[in-house]
Amino acid sequence: MTKNYKRVKFACYMTSFTMSVIGNLSPLLFLTFRESYGISYSLLGLLVLVNFVTQLSVDLVFSFLSHKFNIPLAVKLTPAISIAGLLIFASSPFIFAGNEYVGMIIGTVIFSAAGGLGEVLISPVIAAIPAENPDREMSKLHSVYAWGTVGVIILGTLFLKFVGGEFWWVLALIFALIPAVAVVAFLGSELPTLETPERASGVMSYLKQGTLWLFVIGIFCGGAAECTMAQWSSGYLEGALGIPKIYGDIFGVALFALTLGLGRTLYSKFGKRIYRVLILGTLASAVCYAVAALSPIPFLGLVACALTGFATSMLWPGSLIAASDRFPTAGVFLYALMAAGGDLGASVAPQLLGIITDTVSTSAFGANLALDMAITPEQLGMKLGMLVGVLFSLIGALIFTLLYKKCRAEHGKA
Repeated sequence: MTKNYKRVKFACYMTSFTMSVIGNLSPLLFLTFRESYGISYSLLGLLVLVNFVTQLSVDLVFSFLSHKFNIPLAVKLTPAISIAGLLIFASSPFIFAGNEYVGMIIGTVIFSAAGGLGEVLISPVIAAIPAENPDREMSKLHSVYAWGTVGVIILGTLFLKFVGGEFWWVLALIFALIPAVAVVAFLGSELPTLETPERASGVMSYLKQGTLWLFVIGIFCGGAAECTMAQWSSGYLEGALGIPKIYGDIFGVALFALTLGLGRTLYSKFGKRIYRVLILGTLASAVCYAVAALSPIPFLGLVACALTGFATSMLWPGSLIAASDRFPTAGVFLYALMAAGGDLGASVAPQLLGIITDTVSTSAFGANLALDMAITPEQLGMKLGMLVGVLFSLIGALIFTLLYKKCRAEHGKA
């Protein structure tokens, strides 16, 4: 591997790290924003929705119009756009004094657009770099995101505790240094050649293939299984299992991210037979969600929440690995469409859990059943909502089994 490619790989890793900042910074600061600026929980939740919608929009644009863009330039601009968004986000108390939320929204839209570009463009860059085992290189890239999430949570929590929430904007500036490193690393580096359909008709030829849509459904389920627990573990451990919030944060969000990173790192070193990994991962995920939802012992529920990270660790990157092997010339278009599927699952499933929780906890059926079970209606609602993870995991297992059989039929192995 050439020196330039090593530099490109490092830049991609830093961009992946930046994506963990983009995905976790706002939720980390929710309580601070609530106390400092009186922003409602609905508006705070809107920041997360704006993040997902923006990333999904970028995914869809590149799914159908990737041939219209200067891809190498877009790759190198991605971390620079992240910096711009984080700087505007951090400057909200000063430039938008009295209307801080406006600055937060603008900053969120900008750095979320960069997050969408990162999802679409960084994986195909790594896939295009010559390597002895491209699958493991892809897993290594995605492990950086997981380890970055652990770092963001730990650093952010310590900063807010010991420095103070009033200086949250300094934390955002510190995190802006990560994409700055990526910008420097990309400067003067030569990217590998990235495949993409040359015109819209090329895109349509792929969209007519049923196998492609199976992969999209697979990563939809993978994104749903991963992100439902990632977003709900802390609240679930506190609200449904009665575990104090500080332990829910540590053993919910951080430990989930830790096992997520561990799974991806192990695959990057020893992994093979991706379809079997995907099938076993979805089945293990279903078991973890079922234990978390149904176990009467809080400690078992906590362990199940944490191990869900390991079970789901390869569902997103593994879907990309398998799809790129099946469609090697689809390039950026494929990664964009898969990212759209994953992001959609990551937004729909957690929202569905919330809807089920609210519906059950306010219904007469929920009240009566909760009384029989000696728990509160809200606890019952969260437990039933957590079964959403079982549903999506089992659907994912079915999809990946079908893809595994198709691959064996076509190539004799998987």
